[in-house]
Amino acid sequence: MLSYFSFDFHSSYSEISFEKVYKLLNYNSFSSHPSNFIEFMAELIGTEHKLIEQTMIFPSSTTKISLPLTFLDLPLAGPIYVRRQFFYQFPQSTNHFCETTFPSLKQSLSLTLQHFFPLAGNLISPPSPNKPFILCTEKDSVPFTIVESSEDFNHLSANYKLKNIKDFNHLVPKLTHKTIHDDNDNDNEDNNTFVFPLLSLQASVFPNNGLCIAITYCHVMDDNCCSHFMKTWSLIHGKFEGVDLKSTPCFDRDILRDPKGLLENVFLRDYFEERKTWKNKLIGQTQTQTIKEHHEVVEDYFKATIVFGKEEIERMKKWVLSQWNKNDHEIIKPQFLSKFVVTCGFVWANLVKTRYRNDNNDEKEEFFRFAGDCRDRLGYKIPEGYFGNCLTLCHATVKRKDMKGEDGFVKAVKVIERAISEMKNEPFKNVEEWRDTFKNMFEFGSVLLVTGSPKFNVYETDFGFGKPVKVEMVHSFKCMSIAESGDRDGGIEVGLVFKSGEFEYFCSVNEQGLEAFKS
Repeated sequence: MLSYFSFDFHSSYSEISFEKVYKLLNYNSFSSHPSNFIEFMAELIGTEHKLIEQTMIFPSSTTKISLPLTFLDLPLAGPIYVRRQFFYQFPQSTNHFCETTFPSLKQSLSLTLQHFFPLAGNLISPPSPNKPFILCTEKDSVPFTIVESSEDFNHLSANYKLKNIKDFNHLVPKLTHKTIHDDNDNDNEDNNTFVFPLLSLQASVFPNNGLCIAITYCHVMDDNCCSHFMKTWSLIHGKFEGVDLKSTPCFDRDILRDPKGLLENVFLRDYFEERKTWKNKLIGQTQTQTIKEHHEVVEDYFKATIVFGKEEIERMKKWVLSQWNKNDHEIIKPQFLSKFVVTCGFVWANLVKTRYRNDNNDEKEEFFRFAGDCRDRLGYKIPEGYFGNCLTLCHATVKRKDMKGEDGFVKAVKVIERAISEMKNEPFKNVEEWRDTFKNMFEFGSVLLVTGSPKFNVYETDFGFGKPVKVEMVHSFKCMSIAESGDRDGGIEVGLVFKSGEFEYFCSVNEQGLEAFKS
C-alpha cells in the first residue's frame, strides 16, 4: 500500500560525439507511465512494507559534463553495483521523519551533489570501439526513496544473528538500466548503447525504533570515493551551508598515468569482451523477471556478521608467525602481519572447512580474490579526494585439501601475504592474463571475493543521529564483506552469506580456532 507518492522523472538530452548515442535518454523506462512505476516499486518493496515517497534530487547547481573513464575504471565499468546500508537508532515515528528529517536530508544531499555532480549522471557504454564515459546533464538527478519497514530493526542490525537475505531486499535502493537500440542496425545487438545510472539512495524508517540510510552505486567510483561521498553528505547534513569540507572531489582525469603505457589497451580489450556478455543479462529482461529470479536466488541464503576483537586478532598473528616455518620455507616469514591478512586467512580457511566438509573433491583449487589500493603504488601522488577507481586486482590460491587440513589457516595467510607483497612490488603483474585467470577461477575452482575494507572507517558516518549501530553490505554467497568493528576498538567485522545449516558449523569451527590461539 502506498501512503504518499512524489514522482518527477526527467529526460536528459545528451550532445555526444557519437551519432548513434545522440538520442533522448529517459532516466527510466517507466518515466512516461507513472502507474507502471508504482506497480514496479510496490512489487520490489513488497506488500508488507510502505513506499512513502520517491523523489529526484538535483545538484544545487547544475553542470553539464562528459567525464572519461581512466584505465583503472575500465575493469569495473558496466553493471557492477555496490550496496551498503547504514543503520541508526531513530526512536521517532515515520511522520516525524517525513516532516523534520527528510527535508533536511534532501537539502543536504542536493548540496553534496553540487560537489559530486557526476553521480547524478549515467555511465554511457557505446558500442566498440568507442570508450565508455560518464555523462551528466542539467536534467540529471538522483532518486531518493523513503520506505516504512515492518521488519525488526534490532534483528537486522545485530551481529552474529542469522538473517535471511530477502529481508534486506526492501532496504536496497533500486536502479534500472537503459538500452538504446540502433535504429539503423536492428539485427546487430552489439551496436546497442547501454546507459547505467550511477547512484540511488533510500531511507527506510523502522517506526519508533531505527533508520536505515542505504546507497547503491555503480563501481565507476571505488569504496574510498563512496566513503568520501557519504561522510561529506553526513557532515553537510549536520551543519548545512557554510560547512568547511576538508577534502573535495577531484575529477582531473590526467592525474592517473598509465605506468606501462599499455594498460589501457589491455583493459579496453577485456572490457569489450566482457561487454559482449551484457546483452544476455540485460536486453529483453523485464524488471518483473529480475525480481522473481532475485527472490528465487536469495530464498535459502542467510547473512551474518562475525566480529573479531583486537586481542583475538593479535593472537592470530602470533600463532601464524610461530607456525610459519613448521612445514615449508617457500614463503619468507614476514616481520609483521596485518589484521586484514590474518582475519581473511582465518575466515577463508574456516569457510572452506565448512562448505566442503562432506565434499571429497579435494584436488580443486580454492581462490581468494581481493582489490589492492593503488593510490600509493603508482610512483606519483594521488589527491586524497580523487574520484574514480585506484584499484588493482589480487588473488591467492590453495588446494582445497590443504585448506581443510590442520595447517589450512597458516597456508591461507601465507598465500594472501604473498599476493599482497607481489602487488606492492608490481601492481599490474601479468595484467594481460587477468581476464582469463579470473574466468578460470569460476570454471575450475571455488572463489571467495572480498568487498569493503577496515580502513574506510564507515562507522564515522554520522548524520546527527549518532554513529551507526551497524553498517551492512548486501552481497552474494561468493563474497565476504569486511569493515572496522563498530563496537570493538581495533577489531574487524566480517559479513558472510551462508546456505541453510552452514552457520552453526562455521561458528563451531571458528570458536575452536580462537580457543586454540589462547594456548
